[in-house]
This record gives sequence, C-alpha cells and structure tokens, in this order.
Amino acid sequence: MIAAIPSAVLIGVDGKLVSVEVHVSNGLPGFTVVGLPDAAVRESRDRVRAALLSSGLPWPLRRVTVNLAPSGVRKGGAGLDLPIAVGLLVASGELDPDSVAGMAFVGELGLDGSLRGPTGVLVLAEALRDRLLVVPEVSVAEATVGGTGRVCSAPTLRRLVDCLAGRRAWVAPRSERHPGGSAATDGVPAGAHDLAEVRGQRLARRALEVAATGGHHLLMVGPPGAGKTLLARCLPDLLPELERSTSLEATRIHSAAGVGVPVGGLVTRPPFRSPHHGASAVAMIGGGTTWMRPGEISLAHGGVLFLDEMGEFPVAVLDALRQPLEDGRVVVSRARGSTTFPARFVLVGAMNPCPCGEGGAPGRCRCGDAARQRYARRLSAPLLDRFDLAVRVDRPDVDQLIGGPPGESTATVAGRVARARSLALERQGTPNAGLTGARLDRHAPLSDDAATLLELELRSGALTARGLHRVHRIARTLADLEGHRAVVAAHVGEALLLRCRRELLLGEGDGR
Repeated sequence: MIAAIPSAVLIGVDGKLVSVEVHVSNGLPGFTVVGLPDAAVRESRDRVRAALLSSGLPWPLRRVTVNLAPSGVRKGGAGLDLPIAVGLLVASGELDPDSVAGMAFVGELGLDGSLRGPTGVLVLAEALRDRLLVVPEVSVAEATVGGTGRVCSAPTLRRLVDCLAGRRAWVAPRSERHPGGSAATDGVPAGAHDLAEVRGQRLARRALEVAATGGHHLLMVGPPGAGKTLLARCLPDLLPELERSTSLEATRIHSAAGVGVPVGGLVTRPPFRSPHHGASAVAMIGGGTTWMRPGEISLAHGGVLFLDEMGEFPVAVLDALRQPLEDGRVVVSRARGSTTFPARFVLVGAMNPCPCGEGGAPGRCRCGDAARQRYARRLSAPLLDRFDLAVRVDRPDVDQLIGGPPGESTATVAGRVARARSLALERQGTPNAGLTGARLDRHAPLSDDAATLLELELRSGALTARGLHRVHRIARTLADLEGHRAVVAAHVGEALLLRCRRELLLGEGDGR
C-alpha cells in the first residue's frame, strides 16, 4: 500500500513543499529513504522505529520505501520524522487514509515517542498554510505567529494516533499569547544598558544619535576602555520597534536559523548581533553545504550588527559585507542552487587605532608608523566608503568618570530619535541613509550658505563626490533632529566633523 503525507523542508528562509510517499510491500524487511535526503533524514529510520515501538505501535517487518518528492531538491532536518511515521502507519493499515486527508505534518520524534519542535516551524507553516497543520505541542505558538492557517498539536506520537483515530480530542492551542517580544540579542536584553552610564564622549554620543535617526553606519576608533562597546550596546534601545513587515521577516530569519523566537512569537525589537572576530565568511554572510543557514548579517536584519575589534576580523570577511550593505540583502549561491537572505541593518564597528591600542600616544604606544598603517589597511577603502559616520573615542577625563554628571538617558535620546525618524518617513518613506541621487536633492534642499560651504570643501579637495553625498545625508539627519526643513550651514559643518575619514584610523582625527 502507498501513502502520501504532505510536509515541508527549509530552503534558506523559505519553506519547500515535500510529499512524503511511503510504500510498504512484501519482501525482505528493510527501510530505504530516497529523494536526496541528508544524514538527519536517513537517520529517521532508527528514530521512527524506536518511537513506534515505545508508543505501543507496530513496526512492519516488510519492505518499506520512503520517497521524498520532488526528488531533485535536497531535503534536510529532522522535521520529516513525523510525516514518515504517519505515512508508515497509513501504508501498513494501522490508520485510515481518510483520517489524514487535508492534513500536513511537521515534527521530530524522540525515541520515547515524544514530539519535538524542528527548526524553522514558522517558515514551514507558511508553506503549508492551505492545510490543517499538525505540529508538536511546543511549536504551536511559533507556527501560528503569522496567522498562517489552522494548526493543531499533540505531545506524543501515541496521543497523535489516538486523535487521528477519533479516540481522543486534539490538544487545544494556547490562546493567551503576548502580541510580541524582544529580539534575540546575544544575551543583551532590552534596557540592559543606558546612555546615562556613558560619561563624557560628547561627539560619540552625538554620532550614535545620528546613526539611530538616519540609519547611518558608524565606525568608532579609540583605545581600549574608552566606552566604544557600551555605546554600541545602547544603540538598539534608541531604535523604534520594527514595522510589521520587517518584524515578520526578522522572525522568519530567526526561526529558520534555529536561534529561537520570543515568547510572544514575533521579533518586535531591533535585533543586536555581535559576532566574535574569529567568525568565518559563511558564518557572517550565510550559507553552508546541506543547510543554507542565515548568517549574522541576516540575523541582524532590522537591527544592529556590531563588530567589536573590527581590525581583528579577516579581511575577506569584512570585504564580504560590502555588497549586502549596499543592497540590503545577500544572495548565497552554491552548486545545488542559491537563496536570498534579507540583510538590512545598521553596522557599528569598533576598533583600536593600532595593534597595541594606544594609537601613537607618547610613552604608551609600542607600535611604529608602519605597524599603525598596516593595521589601518585591514579596512579597505570600499568598506570605509560604506560608513557615513566615524568618530574618535578617547578615554574620558578623570573628572568626568568620578563625580561627573551623568549624560542624557536612553529614553530622552530615543524620544528625539523617534520624532526625527517620523519626519523622514513621512517625507520620503525611508531613513535618510537610503537617500541617493535625485531623491537626496529633492528631500534635502540646501540653503545658500550650506551649498557654499560644500562647494568650498569640494574645491579644496577635502571632499570627493562620494563624500559629498555622505555629508549631505548626514546633514539631512541633523536637520531632522532639529526639526528644520532645509539643510543649513551649521548642519553641513557638523556633518563634516562626523563624516568617515581615513586619518581617524591612524590616530590623526579630531577627538573632540
């Protein structure tokens, strides 16, 4: 007898429909899985057998062939355990085929017959939205997050079979769910750091506020202990909650990557990702061999990607960020196909000015000029071009650290950021960092004195054409923070101070 059970597998951050076809026939006992299964799917034979026997269900001593259609698509993960087990019970006559009509199954089996949640349940549920989906009890909240369709569950295989046979009722989905939740943040919960903790650093605080308002990428250069990491970890709390579309995209990415989703189901707060400088290009960008996993830049979608000790990252990993920073997505291609991951985030980099960290300070720095220049070259010019903002972050004075007044709180600065961002979104529908070409001229008109100042910078050779657009965008953000429609000379002057300059990496920048 043949049974066909609908299910789905992960392909990047998308779900691919799979028909699990099970054929039970006479012959020598055996169990074969075909249709490009990976190691996890091939090992399902042992999990399914143990789960059936532990649940008091028969294991057929006959020839069993499982085909995963379409056969030309690679299938991976343990989420096919449950549809294989259900298909086996139907094909061997233990379950009525009508009892599974119009249903789809996703789940991993434990050896004791328990049902466990697989990776990417949200994405798989979206692919199976037209059917009644059966998932493990622990996966119900995630499966229903996007309102994708009807979902029911069971805690064990035995309970599932009894429900299908009509002997017991389905487990009622929990309805008391919160509407949203915080993003996965590398162990940094929302509100864990406050800008009031930062003493001094007037220029760096201003740059952080501008980065949050306009979505500008920010580079901070300074010695160890100056406060670069603390500033970066305050940035997510300056950003507003994610829009509905971005929230759904971020939740799908986190689900597909297996990093988990919040209790409420949706990622509503901007994610914060801070990978170690030993991360590989695949870990940063995404990909893999049998499983196309989203990388760190996609896990930061809608939020902040913080690269601490940026000068210690491999040059190839840093240069791989250039295209995603421009396009807001990354296309990962492999021999078996390609997939596209969303990757729109605010990049914050922090690095020392030299290998020892002291940046040429007399009596403290152990690096020569050649060593500092070689260290600075780890960030290529094309990558530096992606940073709108770059500031020198020096250690605060003793008077500021001891007994000095606290700075403005995160809540105060976040209020200004929210007002300025709303002005930009009402005006142009996108943060200022996304303005280019004609849209920049239309939405960021320059006053006469501002245009004259920019012209002087261009004629002196201090500003290139690319730098002109960068300064123009920053000035537009500064004007929004002050509620001005036009960009005036004061905004351009401050933008020139905050713009990314390569001399900062050599310890020659203005640290005011």
